[in-house]
Amino acid sequence: MTENRDDVLVRVRDLKMHFPITQGIILQRQIGAVKAVDGLTFDIYRGETLGLVGESGCGKSTTGRALLQLYRPTAGQVIFDGQDLTRMKGEELRRMRRRMQMIFQDPYASLNPRMTVGNIIAEPMEVHGIASGKALRDRVQELLEVVGLNAYFINRYPHEFSGGQRQRIGVARALAVNPDFIVCDEPISALDVSIQAQIINLLEELQEKFNLTYLFIAHDLSVVRHISTRVAVMYLGKIVELTDRKELYENPLHPYTQALLSAVPIPDPEVEEKRQRIILVGDVPDPSNPPSGCNFQTRCPVMMPGKCDVEEPPFLDAGNGHQVACFRVVDAGGRVS
Repeated sequence: MTENRDDVLVRVRDLKMHFPITQGIILQRQIGAVKAVDGLTFDIYRGETLGLVGESGCGKSTTGRALLQLYRPTAGQVIFDGQDLTRMKGEELRRMRRRMQMIFQDPYASLNPRMTVGNIIAEPMEVHGIASGKALRDRVQELLEVVGLNAYFINRYPHEFSGGQRQRIGVARALAVNPDFIVCDEPISALDVSIQAQIINLLEELQEKFNLTYLFIAHDLSVVRHISTRVAVMYLGKIVELTDRKELYENPLHPYTQALLSAVPIPDPEVEEKRQRIILVGDVPDPSNPPSGCNFQTRCPVMMPGKCDVEEPPFLDAGNGHQVACFRVVDAGGRVS
């Protein structure tokens, strides 16, 4: 997992994805919006894995789909290899989609039960006119073997496979068009723990073999620590902290990141006994009516009245590329005061 700071593959600037709330049956009018993604700015470097973590409903999956233009963003830019995807449509966007693929969360729902495995994997190649006939069949069998499945499974149906095998089929489908960038949308959360490590190892092997770039969406911080080059922490539609994985786990700056990491069990009884668990009070606010100022201020244990509930903290570099959005992060020492 090599990283070149000068070689940005995906550049995201002020990305917003707001879903309208309408009222009325015949004459519908918009009365509000669910701010699922609300102003994200980050880069993904060629060949790296950027982990995206946060609670359920914070906008992680919506971010992944907006990057691939499966959801057309409300505002902002998604610049893929120098080209702004948000300005593309029709045939131009379809050609670019060959370079971007997605591995979906639920292997039971993401595969068409009426299609054979061969047809599922072949479909993207047929859509983009990559292969046909015997060459297409040979390529499908090759992909099955690449993801660790028997090439003779080509005529079987999804219901004949286990969850882990189905996810391997989903991975093969994503690889079919030789993409540069893959969004992994919680690809192991629906699998047994014993199978999760196999899929993670497979993704790492494929990244090394094909020089892939991943956005790895998850809520399991231990998995993200294993596979990611850098990690972005998301809360209520915004990224609150972004840095490399070692720095994040050893020196978390944002109170929300600290709370998340305090919930991760450590397999050492002595360390676990001394560690202080941070319990957040209250629930995640409604994304259709986010709080004023900092989104986290309603649950933050170190919130400053008159500051955090009034102003939105800027997303700044606290040193060595460690970006954080918190008024309490001081320049000297880089800790939450």
